Amino acid sequence: MDEGLDLFVGCLRFTVLYQDELLAVVGRDGAKAYVVESPEYAAKDRPEIAIETDNIDEIYKDISTRRPAILHPNLPRVTKRPWGALEFSLLDKTGVCVVFRQWPP
Repeated sequence: MDEGLDLFVGCLRFTVLYQDELLAVVGRDGAKAYVVESPEYAAKDRPEIAIETDNIDEIYKDISTRRPAILHPNLPRVTKRPWGALEFSLLDKTGVCVVFRQWPP
């Protein structure tokens, strides 16, 4: 739970809307995410989360200034991908990858 909240609240600046011992609901700019503490699922797999945005440069500047250590070593800068989207990614302490993506207009 602490690692998930560090990612969403500490890094991505979401706000905790609800929290108990096994579940937290976080939100920002109309988007919501559910952080669930589950040792069973944590041991099985590390998910990849994709977040689509219209202001990738602003988000990148904020995160790279405040928390540069969380940038994923394989995609640490906003990069145009072969499929046309601009992307950069994060890697949290538990190995969860978060990809930020902006599609061209």
